[in-house]
Order: sequence, then structure tokens, then C-alpha cells
Amino acid sequence: MNALEAARAAAREIRVHRVRSLLSFAAISVGAASLLYTLAQTQGMQEEVAKNLELMGPGALTVKARDHYKSRGLSRGLTAGDAEAVRREVPGLYMVSPTADKWGSMFFAGKRIWGVRIQGVTPDWRLRDWVYRLRGRFFNAEDLRDDARVCVIVEPGGWVVKPFWAKFYDFTNDFDKFVARRDMLGRRVRLGDHDFLVIGVLKEPPHDLDPRWNSWGTPNLLVPLSSYGAYVRGGGDGGERDSVSRIEIDTGDERTLAASRRRIETMLKVRHRGEDDFEVKDRRADVEDSIREQNKYLAVALILGVVALLSGGIGILNVTLAAVFSRVKEIGIRRALGAGRADVMALFVFEAAMLGLAGGAAGVVLGVVGIRELISGSQREVAKLTWYHAAAMVLLSAAVAAVFAAYPAWLASRLDPIEALREEA
Repeated sequence: MNALEAARAAAREIRVHRVRSLLSFAAISVGAASLLYTLAQTQGMQEEVAKNLELMGPGALTVKARDHYKSRGLSRGLTAGDAEAVRREVPGLYMVSPTADKWGSMFFAGKRIWGVRIQGVTPDWRLRDWVYRLRGRFFNAEDLRDDARVCVIVEPGGWVVKPFWAKFYDFTNDFDKFVARRDMLGRRVRLGDHDFLVIGVLKEPPHDLDPRWNSWGTPNLLVPLSSYGAYVRGGGDGGERDSVSRIEIDTGDERTLAASRRRIETMLKVRHRGEDDFEVKDRRADVEDSIREQNKYLAVALILGVVALLSGGIGILNVTLAAVFSRVKEIGIRRALGAGRADVMALFVFEAAMLGLAGGAAGVVLGVVGIRELISGSQREVAKLTWYHAAAMVLLSAAVAAVFAAYPAWLASRLDPIEALREEA
């Protein structure tokens, strides 16, 4: 039996038994779509994690205040002095970037805007997680030493393809809208009670292309850390002026991470007079923990896809069994005309494979449409579709169908031709 004849016979049987074929076709389609989604999500997540870890650095650590800690009054808390001590006592660090945050500040540049987030940073801030286009310049050591009243504005990147929810709920605030329509470089602005000169503008990438794991954490304005303490916070010369929210560190080498972490913890505990009011966290480990949690959901989706695909295979088995029992006399005629057992098996396996092939192709289309719809409703594109994933789904669906049809096809090939010819049609 040639392939064309087998294809015609398979198409005829599929057409005659539409309902049974449709159910098997649908089950295989759903299974293939689910598996394609899982593979695309896994591929995309791996690429996103690789980009994020590269931005973060090989030895990324964060020192921050411990949550819900009750101080005994011995420690001043986390300070810029701690960052200087880390830089001095732990040589070879690629980056030590202390950061102070203030929410709800007042900004004035011809229009008064409240609720602005200002962040005090040092020149090291730009060494990691740098995804911006800079116009003008960033802070330097002189700005930090002189408490210079200069600032850098962060301009939002918007979207390449705006998700549907962003059309109804806009996360941009009044400040974002204000700076997006004006060239602020070189202008004087008022932050609280003090005038600052805008020396630079950072343009963020679009949200759906931002490689950072959390692209919503950028402040509206950056100022030198010393200027932040002197003018924005207004803490005077006391400890409050020197306090920071966190210290971002990159050891520059993953192999030195553990040793540097122990040294930093020991040194800071001495500076904080034994108070355990801080914690040193491995940023890469946090991202990897988050990925592990998401992988659990992907595993569930993978299992559901496999179950759906196997259900489609069971449907194929039932359809093939029914076809064998309804075509016993036809099998007898074929055997009487010289068809061998292999020819009979090929007839039924080929029919099942065609059904699986069609179901797999439909599943790929369903999966692509579903992923596109998911992407349009999400913050960013995580799923990465590849042609070889799609091809694998089609071939896998055909293979599953053929495997499940093998047993009924074997039964058909074992029928006695004489007994089969006596079967009533």
C-alpha cells in the first residue's frame, strides 16, 4: 500500500467518524497547546534570568535594615559610613552603592507636583542594573564631596506594545507625564525648599523590553547622596542625615561572594555594636528562589499538557479500535487480495498519525494565539516562541497518536482473513 492510498483511506475514515475524530483531535490539540506554552515560558524565563543576572553582577549582595527589629539604642542603623567602611575594609569590590529613598516629595518646575520619589545615590549607582540612555552627565566624586545641588531626572520608557489593562489603568504619575513632554536638561527645579540643576536625563527602556526583574522600582529623581542628606532629607549633622535605606554591593566575582559576605557581616556587626539590625542578602539567590517558585507552576502546566496529550492518545486508541471492529470485512478483503500484516498495521497507524499531525498543528496555532493573548495582558513578554518547539509539538502529537494506535493496528493485522471475510458488514 502506498502512502497516497493510505492517506485517502485515513481521510475517508476521519470524515465518516467525525465526532470520534473531533474529540481525539481536540484532546491532542489542547495537550500540544499546553506543552507549547510551557516550553515557551521556560525558554523565555531562562533568557530573562540570564539577562537579569548579568545586569545584577556575578557577586550581587544587598545590605538592608532588618524588618521588625527592635533596637536597643546602641546602633545608629544603616549609614553611608557603613558603605565607606565596607569599601575600605573589604578590598577588591567592584561596586559599593549606598542608597537613600524619600517618597512623597514636592517638585516644582513651573508646575507643582507632589508625591515624587527622590533617591540619593553615589557615582557607583550606575555600575549595575544600567539599562538607561543618558543625556547630559551623571554624578561624579566632586558632586558628592561638595554636596552639589544637582539632580538627574528619570524619564519613563512607556511601552512598545501596550497591554490591554494599561489602556484602562495608567501607572504613570503626574511627574512622569510632566517630564515626558518637556526637555528638562539644564533647567533649574525646586525639590522641597531648595533649587537643583538638572545635569542629566535617564531614559528608561520600554516596560515590555526592560531586562530588569522588577522594572517598576526606579525613582523619579536622583541626587548625590551627600546632597540628599543635606537638602532633601534635612537631617542636619546628626545620624539621620547619614542614614541610608540599603547598600548594594557587587564583589565582581561569584567565587568571592561567600567570603566577602561573611567579612561584611562581621565588620558591620562590630560597627553596629552587636546589634543585629541589618541583614546581608544574596540578590542572585533571591531571583533564583523566585524562579524556582514560578517553575512549580510551569511544572503543573507541563503535567496538565502531558495528561491532555495522553488523553488524546487514549481517544486515538478508542477511535482506532472502533475502526478495526467496524472494518473487519474490509481487512479480510485486503488480506485476500495480497495485503500483508504490515500493510494492515500501516493503514491504521497512518490514519492515527494523520489525526495526531492535524491535532498537533491545531495545538500549535492554539498555543501561539494563547501566548500572544497572554503577552498582551501581561507586563512584559516572557514566553519565547521558537520554530523548533512548534515542530516538536507537531511531531510529538503524531508520534503519540501512532504509538497509541499501534495496539489496535496489531490486533487488526492478526485477524484471520477467512474469518474476517465471513464477518457481516
